Amino acid sequence: MMPLVYAETGKPLIIRKISGSPEVKRHLEDLGFNVGTEVSVVSILGENVIVKVKESRIAVSSELARKISI
Repeated sequence: MMPLVYAETGKPLIIRKISGSPEVKRHLEDLGFNVGTEVSVVSILGENVIVKVKESRIAVSSELARKISI
């Protein structure tokens, strides 16, 4: 497993673990980041990671992307 922030761009990946406080986990789950969900990194812009989750593109900070393990 590795943090999402280090993932290869464009490659489909499966979320294996979400770490952090209960509030952080709930926030990520509300955005669609759930264990077992397929995601892919679209691009990395500065401190933000653009991620495709289901049919949406979501920007998360690199700090949050480090809490998502693939």
